[in-house]
Amino acid sequence: MIRQVEDLEAQLDRLERKYERVGEGTLLVSVGPGRPPIAMRVAPPVLVLRVVVGELVKRAGADQAKLFRRLLELNATALMHSSFGLEGDSIVLAAALELEGIDPNELEAVLSDMDMALAEHVPALRELV
Repeated sequence: MIRQVEDLEAQLDRLERKYERVGEGTLLVSVGPGRPPIAMRVAPPVLVLRVVVGELVKRAGADQAKLFRRLLELNATALMHSSFGLEGDSIVLAAALELEGIDPNELEAVLSDMDMALAEHVPALRELV
């Protein structure tokens, strides 16, 4: 069970995930070369995972609609534990887990889901931006 950042670090160590602590309750988890790290924040009662995948460029309505449609399609068909969304002018990939029930398998599933999205879907999304 994760209650504080040290518990999260212990889980990541067991999963052999590389990370660095960057602030009170916040870790950056490396997911490979050329990909942005996943920020993880212990914010009781949840663990929030988030990564900025790109900036939203103002485009014509049809171009933006194509991007938004693709984000929704990926949320519905390719992602199980995380989802794409918009935060201001940024496209983000995010997930949240209830701290009390997190086990190593669940944490690994979310990280793998996000890692796969960063590797497989983000390059194509950047072409649409």
